[in-house]
Amino acid sequence: MRRILTLIMAVLIPAMSFAWGAKGHDIVACVAEKNISKRTLRKVEQVLGGHSMVYVANWMDNASHTDEYAYTKTWHYVNVDPKEGSYSNSAKEKKGDVVVAVDTIIANLKSGELAPAEERAQLMMLIHLVGDMHCPMHAGHKSDRGGNGTKVKYFGSQKKLHSVWDSDIIESAHRWSHTEWQEQIDRANKRQKRAMVQGTPAEWIEECVALASDVYVRSTTGANLSYDYVAYYAPVVEEQLLKAGLRLATILEEIY
Repeated sequence: MRRILTLIMAVLIPAMSFAWGAKGHDIVACVAEKNISKRTLRKVEQVLGGHSMVYVANWMDNASHTDEYAYTKTWHYVNVDPKEGSYSNSAKEKKGDVVVAVDTIIANLKSGELAPAEERAQLMMLIHLVGDMHCPMHAGHKSDRGGNGTKVKYFGSQKKLHSVWDSDIIESAHRWSHTEWQEQIDRANKRQKRAMVQGTPAEWIEECVALASDVYVRSTTGANLSYDYVAYYAPVVEEQLLKAGLRLATILEEIY
């Protein structure tokens, strides 16, 4: 228990992020909080020891760098090379990937058999990983490690493509807090939201694989990315963050 509480506090310490960056994960958690019932939210926060989903949204990025949770490092992404074309046809990571992890965690949480400390840890993982699986560079090519091997110029500064999609593009699109992001993007009607949450994690990752393919076409090595790039992808980022939050809310309703 003490170890988990220590790691919860570690979200306040800067760490190498795996996807979206801290702001993106906060946005996803905030959207989810606004779209679940009060009863479910109370149960979720009870499991989290009184903390909000936003508070723990980045916990896993820190935890995966510890000995205790090092086994989760490959859980943040999938790799799909162009010749494979889709996640379903890709060679799977032996240590697990984000789809396998999300499916497994959902089943574990639904079982009701987890000890309180383990339930808390797995719930924090779920909150984070649903966000991860909606970031295009988390469905990137194995050959360049999800954009880490593709060097581009972003407003004149050399960056890894993965880094651009971690945080840079979110901050370039809108200088909003996570609550302002939620207020501005969470405006779909009930019918639209029902459509967005359809499907399974395996189907959602295929959407991301398709987005990643487009990103690679528009972000070739050495490309100079700036205002036009942000204008093109800002709506994509907004939609992916909204979908992630809504889908997380739906999963939590099913569990709790």
